[in-house]
Amino acid sequence: MKKPLVGALFAVLLLGAGTAPAVAATSHDAAAPTAKVAAPQAVKAKAVNFAGTVALSNCSGSVVRTAASLPSDPALVLSNGHCMETGFPGPGEVVFNRSSTRSFTLLNSAGSGVGTLRASKIAYGTMTDTDISLYQLTRTYAQIESTYGIKALELNAAHPVQGTAITVVSGYWRRTYSCNVDGFVYRLKEGEWTWKDSVRYTSACQTIGGTSGSPVVDNATGKVVAVNNTGNEDGQQCTDNNPCEVDESGNVTVRQGINYAQETYGIVPCIGTGSQIDLSRSGCALPKP
Repeated sequence: MKKPLVGALFAVLLLGAGTAPAVAATSHDAAAPTAKVAAPQAVKAKAVNFAGTVALSNCSGSVVRTAASLPSDPALVLSNGHCMETGFPGPGEVVFNRSSTRSFTLLNSAGSGVGTLRASKIAYGTMTDTDISLYQLTRTYAQIESTYGIKALELNAAHPVQGTAITVVSGYWRRTYSCNVDGFVYRLKEGEWTWKDSVRYTSACQTIGGTSGSPVVDNATGKVVAVNNTGNEDGQQCTDNNPCEVDESGNVTVRQGINYAQETYGIVPCIGTGSQIDLSRSGCALPKP
């Protein structure tokens, strides 16, 4: 994953440095499915904007919900596990229901900051199998919509599809990257960490530092299908900031300049009543503490 950016850069962002480059982010767990290819889209996809995304002190993120979330539920913010203020969790480590007062700048459709949201806890965070963090906020979805007129982004409950047109939306840099899902990686290895069934972008998505945690949005549906997290910077093999692809037979492929994300559909079965992360729910396969 790209290293999270320091607070000084975040201060520059708030002053309007929207043209600065952004960072790459991470991917999600699942067994590699049979190849899925998107059907040609006859209808022009709607433009993706910044509404519902957030800027962290060092990364990007988004306010997210499931189709079953209630307006009265505490809102959740999705980012990367490597973006947590507690530092990078080690292999096999899971952060679960840990108190947090972290703040997030909420953006409107134009990318302007409209208010500050605050966490009550890190509901879930890991870099094992996937690279995600979920913060529970002190406000509900209804309160955020009532105050700011902004709805949460919905997590797609289905596996993403090869060829899908996507947009990576960085709240940190207030910049978007448009490309397609190039394919899926059986195992993506970077330094100490291994991620399962990661999304590989086509080369047009040249994400950079600060874009870690950005939602990856399906242009046709507007739903979140992944969370941006990493890319191979220098052409090295399986080192920090140089992830490598490993197939079912153990063959290693290095793709310098290509970036990746972690799927998010596997999060959906783990979100229970009141936005609680329930790792014992049917269909939930996220790593347990």
